[in-house]
Amino acid sequence: MLMQLTNKPSIKFKPLPLNLYSPIILLLIIAGLLVSLYLSYSHFKIYTDIEYQSFCAISQTINCETVSQSKYAVFLNVPIASWGVLGYVLLLTIFLISIQIIKKRIRLLTSQFLILLLFSCISLYLGIVSSLLIDAYCIMCIASWVINFSLLFLFWLIRQRIETLSLMSSFKKDFHLLKKNKTCAVTLIIIFSLLAGSLIMYYPKYWNLQPPHNSTQISTGITENGHPWIGAENPQVTIIEFSDYLCFQCKKMHFFLRNFVAKYPDKLRLVHRHFPMDHKFNPIVKKPFHSGAGILSLIAISSIEKNNFWDTNDYLFNYEVKNSAIWLRQIAKDLDIDLKELQQRINKKANRIKLSKDIIFGIKKKIDGTPTYIINGHVYIGHIPKKIIQSLDKQI
Repeated sequence: MLMQLTNKPSIKFKPLPLNLYSPIILLLIIAGLLVSLYLSYSHFKIYTDIEYQSFCAISQTINCETVSQSKYAVFLNVPIASWGVLGYVLLLTIFLISIQIIKKRIRLLTSQFLILLLFSCISLYLGIVSSLLIDAYCIMCIASWVINFSLLFLFWLIRQRIETLSLMSSFKKDFHLLKKNKTCAVTLIIIFSLLAGSLIMYYPKYWNLQPPHNSTQISTGITENGHPWIGAENPQVTIIEFSDYLCFQCKKMHFFLRNFVAKYPDKLRLVHRHFPMDHKFNPIVKKPFHSGAGILSLIAISSIEKNNFWDTNDYLFNYEVKNSAIWLRQIAKDLDIDLKELQQRINKKANRIKLSKDIIFGIKKKIDGTPTYIINGHVYIGHIPKKIIQSLDKQI
């Protein structure tokens, strides 16, 4: 009885027919392309649309917007998502050229396997970056990583089934096939090289948020209460902003408003006030959050008496926190200030009192987040609705 059990043949699962792999691969490539197109669209909207909110901005950890806002979302002056679009288009083109339905085989199998191995390595790298450097994950990015690894696994399965040569020998076979179809191969290389070069040279840098070119020609001043303003000396409309220098939405909205002021420099005024969501400065923040934002606000406040607020303000909105720390030495160097003088400004009692007054005023106005705006006595938290912007356009 024991002998019969031992000699019983093992069950072998019959592999899927080769012609069933092709539609699965095709669907996965198209899915990857669609995901990359969405991520490119989302990246653009995050920087250009004041009301846009990604569907996967679920929490601090699961947040596509946080990932898109990081410097790692752009490579060679092109968003990673747009490189993904180009990569999937290339893969789709090669796959459609290589597939032979009637003969039930796929040519250039090893070349496509190696391309997908590269895609998967990039996915792995981006996963590590999200985990260790950004500390946030994008659901759609994860979907693209799953697609890449699934495609790699499928091509590995097909290679196991039909390829008898080693990886190097098989790649040489692909190379000889390309040499036989030199015109097609060279045309493909030229087209995609031109596309890649065009992306690097001409892709609009919409993520570089900056004040308008004529900002130095716009009037500036200080209100009776000591708050810096830019725009009209005798405004028809005044917008008061409460910002946090480590808040991306604050940065986006601020530069949007700077351009709005530049459109109506004699009718619109923007007044800047501080509401850092820093637990060390703001009593409504109970847990560590935006650490260092209070220090940056103090640096901005201290620049008012030096008549350099708006340049300092623009710099601080674009300041990148490194390793969750504020590097005063670097800030002092960038702003051409002596380090000891900068430290004295930060610790100056009068500046800290000004910051406290802004925060207390904001709390009294029931402000619980940034950015927040006060227009004609109405408080708008998060952003100014487009209908309000449109009404201001008509009003002034």
